[in-house]
Amino acid sequence: MSRRQLSSWQQLEFLAQKKQTQHMNQLFDDDPDRFDKFSIELPNMLLDYSKNLIDSETMLVLNALAQATHVEQWRDKMFAGEAINLTEERAVLHTALRDFSQQKITIDDKDIAQQIQQQLAKMKTFVTNFRQGHWLGYSGKRITDIVNIGVGGSNLGPQMVTEALKHYSDNTVNVHYVSNVDGAQIVEILRPLDPRKVLFVVSSKTFTTTETMTNAQTALNWLTASSFDPKAIEKHFVAVTVNQKNALAFGIAKENIFKMWDWVGGRFSLWSAIGLPVALDLGFDKFEQLLLGAYEMDIHFKQTPLEKNMPVIMALLSVWNTTFLGCKSQAILPYDQTLHMLAAYLQQAEMESNGKSVTWNGTPVDYPTVPSIWGGLGINGQHAFYQYLHQSNNVVPADFIGSIESVTPVKGHHETLMSNFFAQTQALMTGVNEEQVRADLTAKGRSQEYIDKLAPHKVHAGNRPTNTLLLQRIDPKTLGSLIALYEHKIFVQGIVLEICSFDQWGVELGKGLAASIQQELSAQEDNAEHDCSTSRLIAYYHQNK
Repeated sequence: MSRRQLSSWQQLEFLAQKKQTQHMNQLFDDDPDRFDKFSIELPNMLLDYSKNLIDSETMLVLNALAQATHVEQWRDKMFAGEAINLTEERAVLHTALRDFSQQKITIDDKDIAQQIQQQLAKMKTFVTNFRQGHWLGYSGKRITDIVNIGVGGSNLGPQMVTEALKHYSDNTVNVHYVSNVDGAQIVEILRPLDPRKVLFVVSSKTFTTTETMTNAQTALNWLTASSFDPKAIEKHFVAVTVNQKNALAFGIAKENIFKMWDWVGGRFSLWSAIGLPVALDLGFDKFEQLLLGAYEMDIHFKQTPLEKNMPVIMALLSVWNTTFLGCKSQAILPYDQTLHMLAAYLQQAEMESNGKSVTWNGTPVDYPTVPSIWGGLGINGQHAFYQYLHQSNNVVPADFIGSIESVTPVKGHHETLMSNFFAQTQALMTGVNEEQVRADLTAKGRSQEYIDKLAPHKVHAGNRPTNTLLLQRIDPKTLGSLIALYEHKIFVQGIVLEICSFDQWGVELGKGLAASIQQELSAQEDNAEHDCSTSRLIAYYHQNK
């Protein structure tokens, strides 16, 4: 049955039409208990979703949609290791990487819980030896810098976490990230470093990703040019991959290869050895706290009824705002400097997962799916794109993410930051009408001519949906919970919308074309099979190189 044939779906279409004529201001006036009804409190985290264009009836029908689409059953299938990655016939078990219960999960007659524990133990031993100074470079010097080479999930996750938790680092090492195949990035990072004191972590699920392997080869060339010893790679390179064969062929020692599995999607992989740079920087104990925070969110997601389940509620609100109310994008607005990379991370996590246009059985989707994700730090955004959020014709739902305690308290700063945090969600909801604008200008003694001219420009419609996530503070545990919250939100979105969330064929298409064109660029040949635009662009490139 098509999703649109579900009675709950049809009810939501009717309610969406009805809600278009309502304003949140009136909903708050009508219900003084609105916050209590539409908020969820967990240890160290609060979600207030009352500033959405919803009421109790809307939420009941949204929950009915979750029931009708069997969200709970699909959730249980995921945790049990069933092959819910339908197009690739794989399990989806990033949750198993942080399962502190160590419950047995079997795939192909193998206990993956045991495999995970073996890799965690290997990581812990490596991290401990490294941080105690027992790992030395080819010249006998202690490593001072780590350069992680990866792209996509092998870069965004660990880099975002490293940035978010850098105040918990003891600065034993400096961590750098290379993802762009543009040579400018790796040259800039390597230029000030001492080859005798650098450890490269090459993270690639397949160990064939062009961008990653190009950067890895450049790093190897840089190292061997200094050491004059091809065996220096054994002391300066480790790998995280599914493809041990390719890592060995590259020259990385077997004992320096950390395992990944094909049942972990790249964008959900930071809980695995992909998070090795995080553990090396912070220490393995803090990496375990990150895992523990995610595990606690997993337990909440697994055990809590849908109507009080934080990831489920956030997913249903996204579906409501996008699919039924027609919002095209969503902003991620952290009011905490440590989370400055969160929007970029969630952009990949959601848009690569659910940016699809066919259902599970391959038929075209005839309804809007997920929004485009964008955003940035709150205060900076207020002086940039918030104008658009407040007064453009496009309504952009937004997640505001803040913390009660700053990790770097400076007198007066956090209060100023958080006053803006609270004010912005209120302003986006309430807006200001023309009557209020005119009254304000009149009270300031402005002339009638001035008021008539300016009033329309100062009107704010309000009624802009926001979620507010308020954390106690940003630390490894709460960050783990926050990331897992969004992972599960994305999963639920995919189930409700009947989309395959765990493949990324759109990424693969561009990769294939790029590989073909790269051969042309290297050989300075033109391929007549290209369209005329691409052919002429390549020809222009050749002519002017």
